[in-house]
Amino acid sequence: MSSTQPSPRPDLLVIRAVLPAQMAQLEQAFTLHRHDQAEDKKALLAAIGPRIRGVVTSGLIGFDQAMLSALPAVEIVASSGVGTDTLDIAACRQRGVHVTNTPGVLDDDVADLGIGLILNALRRLGDGHDYTRQGNWGRLGMMPLTTSLTGKRLGIVGLGRIGHELANRATALKMKISYAGRNRQAVPYDYYRGPAELAANVDVLALSCPGGPATRHLIDAGVMEALGPKGWIVNLSRGSVIDEPALLDTLERRGIGGAAMDVFENEPHIDPRFFKLDNVILYPHHASGTTETRNAMAQLVVDNLIAHFQGKPPLTPV
Repeated sequence: MSSTQPSPRPDLLVIRAVLPAQMAQLEQAFTLHRHDQAEDKKALLAAIGPRIRGVVTSGLIGFDQAMLSALPAVEIVASSGVGTDTLDIAACRQRGVHVTNTPGVLDDDVADLGIGLILNALRRLGDGHDYTRQGNWGRLGMMPLTTSLTGKRLGIVGLGRIGHELANRATALKMKISYAGRNRQAVPYDYYRGPAELAANVDVLALSCPGGPATRHLIDAGVMEALGPKGWIVNLSRGSVIDEPALLDTLERRGIGGAAMDVFENEPHIDPRFFKLDNVILYPHHASGTTETRNAMAQLVVDNLIAHFQGKPPLTPV
């Protein structure tokens, strides 16, 4: 009679922890090694690297070639977040390592924030809040007039899942939608081949394209010039998509109306020139930062890992 010994739990390296409820699930199914908490990370990798079969990380932290080289037995890298520009996907594929992210579950929240930034930009919600709190309404009377969203032209660079959700919401606000992307889509919106041509025909230019080398500084000084002195840029994408020095120069000379930013090139230590400007709206890369969405993202990380180690395909492979 053969004995049936329970198989050992797979070893998992935690580079970036998920939320407590999902960490508890991982602790039940895996042997966790906390790279995120280790004082001597090199010593940890030297000791347990050869045993690691799975990795938990995030789009903010990433997973590079050096880390991959330290984990000869790794089978899957599960990243929380939709962005993949910090993940060395090509190196993982060459090694046969699965990479997953968490698309879909954050689309609504990111699109909601996009509308919030557009509303703030045109209707000056933050300025109105400050005007009232400072007592200026009572002392000075009505605050200056703002700009209506109705009838304004919204151009979306990157009409993917988030871009579609943003377009749906903006359509409900009676904005006119157009877009630029690699390919024309079967949608009732005007299509432009590139961002400069799009910028010349819109009032608000919203960015929801992927980051990475292919889109680095896609929005350059020429695109900003095409947008013009009344146009706004809204960035929901990655900081690398905008030529940030060119943006700051343009904002300082008021070459565009303004910029509403959720992402930056050197976050969280963003360029202090932003702090001196009154034509920017700054948000700390928190578009998906709701309790509901972060729980869904964390659960998808867990579900991808569980599926893989049960011999099933990952739910959301990159």
